[in-house]
Amino acid sequence: MCDKVQELADQAAARLGVKAYYDMNEMFEAEQLDICDVSTGGVENGSDHYAPTMAAFEAGLHVLCEKPISNNIEQAREMVAKGREKGLCFGVNLNHRFTPPTFKAKEWAEAGRLGEINFINMALWIANPRDDEFFHLRALHPHSIDVMRFFCGSIEYVQAFLKRSEGRTCWSNASINMKFRNGIVGHLTGSYDMTTRHPMERCEVAGTKGRFVLDNVYEDLTLWLHDSEEVTNIHNSIFGGLTGFGDTFRMRIHRFCEQLAEGAAPEDIDASGADALQAQEVIEAAIKSHQTGEVVRLEV
Repeated sequence: MCDKVQELADQAAARLGVKAYYDMNEMFEAEQLDICDVSTGGVENGSDHYAPTMAAFEAGLHVLCEKPISNNIEQAREMVAKGREKGLCFGVNLNHRFTPPTFKAKEWAEAGRLGEINFINMALWIANPRDDEFFHLRALHPHSIDVMRFFCGSIEYVQAFLKRSEGRTCWSNASINMKFRNGIVGHLTGSYDMTTRHPMERCEVAGTKGRFVLDNVYEDLTLWLHDSEEVTNIHNSIFGGLTGFGDTFRMRIHRFCEQLAEGAAPEDIDASGADALQAQEVIEAAIKSHQTGEVVRLEV
């Protein structure tokens, strides 16, 4: 366990029964490590990820990093490039996609049960009083955009409209239109002005044969087929289901370790650094669209 704040490192090390370090390079030199988990924060929850990630890659370690990959898009690009240069696996904690209902929905889509996919509607809203100008977009929506990309692929065009609630500096509400490279159209609604008492997320994907709705990350998955009056619903079970949102972190970490144990190639890592970078590129395009009033095209 390493933290530049000695007290925090000592507390965590004592709780976990491991050695405490206060300098990451000293830890990398002293220990025989396989993976570095970068759980730092910083400005917009992302500015402190760059230095430890780059140092870990230089030390020959695979990296699992918190999201956003970085709030600085140039640094995010460098992080992904460094991992590729070193031939190391780079995962990011985009935990919202790591749930059994999400995997089932993906299975339905890939099996053609929706037919040709036409559109996706995504919503993610929570309560957060943090008031940095673009904190809402950069810190929260790597999750929602990653889920959209997981189901529908790469995004090419972005158009954003943002709104501040009264008294806020943060653009705490967002309405973002997207067009995917495969022609699918999508929409994202986001907010930091909601409540944690109510459902926080909703994903709807529709095609020529059917439509599914995934409610509140993992609680309910419902499939409607256009040629049937029957409805398929998968509800999170009290017997063997997820016990809470915290389980999504466990599932994400497990999958990263599982892929490394299986010898997965860096390009095959689920929710990879490259995926996180693409989500961040969409966010930066949304900010640019807001500032210019234009539709922004992302480079291939």
